[in-house]
Amino acid sequence: MTRTGRPRSYDEEKVVERARNLFWSRGYHATSVQDLVDNLGLQRASLYGAFGDKHRLYLRALSLYIRENRERLAAALREDGPVLPVLRRMLTNPATLTGVSGRDQPRGCLVGNTTAELVPGDDAAQAMVAAAYDGFVEVVSDALRRGQANGEVVTTATPEAQALLLQIVFQGAALVARAGIDRKRLDESIDALIDLLRQPAVPPPDWRPYR
Repeated sequence: MTRTGRPRSYDEEKVVERARNLFWSRGYHATSVQDLVDNLGLQRASLYGAFGDKHRLYLRALSLYIRENRERLAAALREDGPVLPVLRRMLTNPATLTGVSGRDQPRGCLVGNTTAELVPGDDAAQAMVAAAYDGFVEVVSDALRRGQANGEVVTTATPEAQALLLQIVFQGAALVARAGIDRKRLDESIDALIDLLRQPAVPPPDWRPYR
């Protein structure tokens, strides 16, 4: 008869969620295994038995963050009505994607933080953040394509180029905000970008195409 072992007395997904919040607030390197033990309510043996090691737990936490953010982004952009106000809300209010607001909101974006802290050098983390960036561009491109079709978005740039620019601004704003830059200034710059999507690109007066 095969022994199944003692059933786990904790919710593994809840543990991953708490680990995500801890890594998000402190960063990967600044979070020790003892910090995880103290904050997750698990003994070291249980932690290693369930997740292998700190790095594998971090990847599980990052995967959860990426999946939930993409789901929220896709759901928001599936709503009927104009696309640009939804994008502006997403850029100016990160809680739109993270679902965490107020004093509980960790600083920055976990995908951006992972890129800054672990990439290059960590192949697994690099693959995950690259996929997350691609996912953002894919979802936002579809929404911008819809905006072009209904006349809301009239710039001549491709939806993919527009979405990548929004991705860069979103990550940049999250990083700059960690330095304490005034939120109003960030929002004004985001408004300037959104306005650019509402008007066609105009070449300078002396511009001539190559022949």
